[in-house]
Amino acid sequence: MRGKKATKRKILPDPKFGNVYIAKLINYIMKDGKKTIAQRIVYDALELISERTKQDAIEVFDLAIKNVMPSLEVKSKRVGGANYQIPMPVRGERRHMLTYRWIIAAARAKKGKPMSVKLAEELIAASNNEGDAIKKKTDVQKMAEANRAFAHFAR
Repeated sequence: MRGKKATKRKILPDPKFGNVYIAKLINYIMKDGKKTIAQRIVYDALELISERTKQDAIEVFDLAIKNVMPSLEVKSKRVGGANYQIPMPVRGERRHMLTYRWIIAAARAKKGKPMSVKLAEELIAASNNEGDAIKKKTDVQKMAEANRAFAHFAR
């Protein structure tokens, strides 16, 4: 590797709730640098969540994030001409990134509704331990569990 490692940027909390994790979600949803549109989507989704669940939207959001967050994943490693899927623990920053990626992908996969409605539905489903993002997490965890025999290759 040449040069020095890029420094981590500090993300400012979002303007409405002052929450760093919501600001991260806004940044992941944003396309082509259109941040105000991404903010509108996320804030509308949070309003819909509070209307539908009659709970604080931030609490539902935090619970959904906690439920989708993976603890194990598999990484490919070539050992003696064969590729093995080796289970590895997921680092903190990557856990969040995977969580947001899975929730947004599940929301975007649904058709026929505005993005804010799809995102709200996916977050509510994730907070109840159901939905496509939770299914993705369980698939990844099962894959890691099935390949536990190859864990000794992790070094």
